[in-house]
Amino acid sequence: MTDATASSPAAPKPSRHRGSLLEVDARTRRRNASERRFRRLGLGAIGIGVAALIILVTSILSQGLPAFQQTFIALDVYLDETKLDKNGNRDIEEIKKVSTFGYTPLINSAMSAKMEEIGVTAEEFGLSDRDLTDMISKEAAAELRRHVIANPDSIGETVTFEFLANGRIDGYFKGRVTMESAQLDSNVSPGQLQLADALKEGGSLSTHWNWGFFTMADASENRPEAAGIGVAIIGSMYMMMVVLCLALPIGVAASIYLEEFAPQNWFTDLIEVNISNLAAVPSIVFGILGLAIFINYAGLPQSAPIVGGLVLTLMTLPTIIISTRASLKSVPPSIRDAALGVGASKMQSVFHHVLPLAMPGILTGTIIGLAQALGETAPLMLIGMVAFVREFPSAPPEGFFDPASALPVQVYNFTQRADPAFVERASGAIIVLLIFLLCMNFIAIILRRRFERRW
Repeated sequence: MTDATASSPAAPKPSRHRGSLLEVDARTRRRNASERRFRRLGLGAIGIGVAALIILVTSILSQGLPAFQQTFIALDVYLDETKLDKNGNRDIEEIKKVSTFGYTPLINSAMSAKMEEIGVTAEEFGLSDRDLTDMISKEAAAELRRHVIANPDSIGETVTFEFLANGRIDGYFKGRVTMESAQLDSNVSPGQLQLADALKEGGSLSTHWNWGFFTMADASENRPEAAGIGVAIIGSMYMMMVVLCLALPIGVAASIYLEEFAPQNWFTDLIEVNISNLAAVPSIVFGILGLAIFINYAGLPQSAPIVGGLVLTLMTLPTIIISTRASLKSVPPSIRDAALGVGASKMQSVFHHVLPLAMPGILTGTIIGLAQALGETAPLMLIGMVAFVREFPSAPPEGFFDPASALPVQVYNFTQRADPAFVERASGAIIVLLIFLLCMNFIAIILRRRFERRW
């Protein structure tokens, strides 16, 4: 038998057709290469963004975390009756007449006694009595005076106090100040740093958590270690209360009317356009508006939470209205039709059916608007909240009209001062502000997941 293939005429060889669907032509290769480049560019952009975020967070944490700790010096202070209550009758009015200068000698005596206890002298480090005093914060005398006024029966006794150390001493144990830099610094000397080391070895000096950063008010330029954000936290809380009480009902009511009840004409179209435009207006413009209306015209006090809350309400309203209208639009029309079909009125269908289903989006938009208002600085600076505020505002409703500060403004105030300790305080305040913002956004996510309905 012969091979049919071999004996037959030469068969045509299979060929690749140019129009085959399996063939990758040059145009397809270029398109695939373009897609790969786009994916690489996208991943590169994400990588740059993540790297920038990591650098930012690392920088804030490295500078701000030390603000939550502070260096303290423990001293046993004898509250000398001959200096604080010469009459011996424990009369509060008489005790209040003793100024902070009258308490400084008591602190100096306690410092000398502590050095004698650990076996060192000022001469060993080349220090004078003034140098010993400067190692302790200037806030110590005021703290001691407040304790005596609150506890007059402690006069004549020896009481242990933890006083704030000077800002340079605190910076030494946090790495901001060194022996070399102390030789060039007029506010601290190497001898004071050496004595601080001796006090730490003796157990009288320690660095630990500082609750005063959250509870104390702002401090002057020469007392950075005593500066806190207590007034700023209360001021921000008061302003958020005003914004929540005004922006939420006004914004939701305006959204319901525009979306469900308002006729479609040129006037409502004009209102909608203006609301969208107001959402894009720079925040400083709202500050100018608040300065003109609430302070110059209405006569409300400057640097008051009520004015800041009103300004932030105006700024937050467009955000709440836009998000609320979007939530109302997301409710299917069948819900409205079904309610109307069983005899419900227009208002009943909106308030009994549509509004409850839109509530997750409304709450989410409100919280996001509040978070945006919490971080605003420019409008608050224009209404005077950048002023130095030492006293805490009183309880509501009087506290809404007392001078106060806000967290973002307090950060700005800290950064304007030359002492490096205030930069540390500014970063710490930024961390607190970011924690508040993250908590508010986390609450918004929980509410959306908890009440969300998928159609």
